[in-house]
Amino acid sequence: MCGIVGYIGRREATPVLIQGLKRLEYRGYDSFGIATVGSAIEVYKRTGRISDGEAGAVGLHGCIGIGHTRWATHGEPSDVNAHPHTDCAEKIAVVHNGVIENYSELKRQLEERGHTFRSETDTEVIAHLIEEQYDGDLLAAVKAILPKLIGSYAILAIAEDSQKIVAAREASPLVLGIGDAEVFAASDMTPLLEYTERVIYLEDGDIAEITPDRLEIYHGGERVERPIELISWCVEDTRKGGFTHYMLKEIYEQPQSFYETIRAGISERVRKMVMEADEITLVACGTSYHTALIFKYLAESLCSIPVRVEMGSEFKYFTPPLRGLVIAVSQSGETADTIAALKMAKARNCPTLAITNMQGSTVTRIADQTLLMRAGPEISVAATKSYIAQLAALMEIINVRCEGAFDDVLSHAHLAIEDVLLQEIKEAVDLCAKAEHIFFVGRGPFYPVSMEGALKMKEISYVHAEGYAAGELKHGPFALLTSETPVVAICTPCPTYGVMASNIKEMKARRAPIIAIGVFGDTELAEIVDIFIPIPKTHLLVQVLTASVVLQLLAYHTACALQRDVDKPRNLAKSVTVE
Repeated sequence: MCGIVGYIGRREATPVLIQGLKRLEYRGYDSFGIATVGSAIEVYKRTGRISDGEAGAVGLHGCIGIGHTRWATHGEPSDVNAHPHTDCAEKIAVVHNGVIENYSELKRQLEERGHTFRSETDTEVIAHLIEEQYDGDLLAAVKAILPKLIGSYAILAIAEDSQKIVAAREASPLVLGIGDAEVFAASDMTPLLEYTERVIYLEDGDIAEITPDRLEIYHGGERVERPIELISWCVEDTRKGGFTHYMLKEIYEQPQSFYETIRAGISERVRKMVMEADEITLVACGTSYHTALIFKYLAESLCSIPVRVEMGSEFKYFTPPLRGLVIAVSQSGETADTIAALKMAKARNCPTLAITNMQGSTVTRIADQTLLMRAGPEISVAATKSYIAQLAALMEIINVRCEGAFDDVLSHAHLAIEDVLLQEIKEAVDLCAKAEHIFFVGRGPFYPVSMEGALKMKEISYVHAEGYAAGELKHGPFALLTSETPVVAICTPCPTYGVMASNIKEMKARRAPIIAIGVFGDTELAEIVDIFIPIPKTHLLVQVLTASVVLQLLAYHTACALQRDVDKPRNLAKSVTVE
């Protein structure tokens, strides 16, 4: 969602903040802003992208500053609603990621006490609350107002007569980078990579007072120490490397992401946890939810273990009976709904496992154990290599439960992914680019693969797409099939091959153009469909991977044909850190 950066040290803050905000562009946003401490608080903010408006910020001076990219929650995207927000006298500035749930009541009380508001945002109440408490001690003022805030927040605050930044976190990520007589702050590690490899992850409830040569962290009124951790990524990992879009680069990085995740294996503690589980519940959102559904089909059929999959956004309000191992799946490790579900599972004394790409993220600190994906930085909003790395981690769990039965399959699966990256799909792209509606269908594990294919298509091409279990089309959706409604069908050799082929013929009889994904050499399938895309004839686990990659490429090239903004689709954010 929103992105935060902060800097205090020996450099001019503005160039550091601008570069940091550019690193956070992948999160998705509608406006940006910067505030620095010069002779006074200096603020520049506007709607749009920082790459289009950074020239206006270069006049800000000072070695202390905060910046923000906003994904609107309260108030429409506008220059006024953009962060940072200031108090009445414009001597205090704050940036904030999260949602202040009781802001309406706080705002009403502040207005009754004479405060004037300029924006529609929930964040502005924070600046006015600090104003009432501030007597020269910024840390004390922030400490005093935090108990009044209900909701989630990552906050950076500065004041014109204070040579420090105060940071606070509750249910929203905030990372500090430690340099040489300088400190950086950000929503995630990507803005820090150019400057330091040493980071501190703040915990929920932490408040930090930051100067260039001193960092003090408080929790519950007491001074605490948080460990300094080393970042394993480098800035080169976040660059396009000659590709037109980050998404295409990340699609092509998938063989390596899968291989590295499989090669890393599973710790003995996680192995023991998996082997002792009588049943498994997975909690996830979006693309991660689809990987969890794929795991359910594969684990129940290959391992005979009961698996339940729950949406994180529903879990908090409609909590199922919980027994056995609970696995939280989150690319960022900061997905608000998944974190809430994980905490509930902990409260019910269930063993918990986090699968994430971000070491040090919130889910890794809550869960009993962590299974780390090895995808590296993923910049494009649409998940691709993190999806494949999640599947690698989940397939490795299946392999453990099956006592290594799929060691050889998984160790060579990346080669099959490499093969399909070279697949020619132009004819299918041309058909999809002309469509207003597309159906994606499959059976068994290919049903959630189809759901993910539909999600990718609508995410980045804005073409309406729906994923269905193929047998369900007759129960209503058949009414929508026409000669202008393409169907993308996954039909590979498995127990449902015959009935899937029959479903395809039924759809074809309704004049729907059929794009089929099947295995090399399947001439029977190729003859009954309009466009045939072959994938290697391999193990079921690998076919799930290769079919997924074909659907990613289909969505990507369709979006390019329609001239969409592939890496930054409208209205979407990379990491959903608010409920």
